[in-house]
Amino acid sequence: MQTPQLALITGSTSGIGLGIARVLARDGYQVILHGLGTHAQIEAARAEVAALSPHPVHYLGTDLADVNAIEHALSETLAECGPVSVLVNNAGLQHTAPIHEFPIDKYRQIIDVNLNACFHTTRLLLPAMRAQGYGRILNIASVHGLVASVNKVAYVMAKHGLIGLTKATALENAGLGITCNAICPGWTHTPLIEAQIEAKADALGVDVAEGGRQLLAEKQPSQEFVTTEQLGELVRFLCTDAAAQITGASLPIDGGWTAQ
Repeated sequence: MQTPQLALITGSTSGIGLGIARVLARDGYQVILHGLGTHAQIEAARAEVAALSPHPVHYLGTDLADVNAIEHALSETLAECGPVSVLVNNAGLQHTAPIHEFPIDKYRQIIDVNLNACFHTTRLLLPAMRAQGYGRILNIASVHGLVASVNKVAYVMAKHGLIGLTKATALENAGLGITCNAICPGWTHTPLIEAQIEAKADALGVDVAEGGRQLLAEKQPSQEFVTTEQLGELVRFLCTDAAAQITGASLPIDGGWTAQ
């Protein structure tokens, strides 16, 4: 089988998505970045990935809450770049509040970006994957696709739904050279988690390092953060022939969080 060349990673201008993009670029994939940020941040991410890849690095700034924008962007991408062989649905938003106080606009935004967008990217890119007889779909679902936490109702709903999408996609495409799996990270040291570490440190009156240790102590028995490199390497493995019979799985990478 010819090595797949084109990988689209949503939410890849920082954090987990950028870590995955770095690993895939280093492994020879042509990468399409997607995400938010200032022009300088986006260009820095593009340059970082381009330095690891022999291929040009593309960028999409698509609003994933807008289905029409997704359809337009992916239609143009298929026409310009050809079929996407690896789709990593990573983009996500978070907001914390009790159910009875959860803002409706935040709820809708989280469901749209964290779940609905993954349905749309999958349905739009699957036909080309089926035509070429190869595809890898990786949904970054979080441990919150497997277990819940308080004050994260929309996020937990979306991530549980993403695991359902993973299973249905895997079954519908079994035997066609296409796999679909969910990756479920625990606490991962990214810019997104820094805010929670700082909040924990402020609440306890300790420094940021101790705030991180206290955050880990609540959930993650390994007492270590997952790294974006580790997540990228898991994605890379799931794209290989060795993982051809892994499909419909929800794979925790969480330092033992969900083993408790």
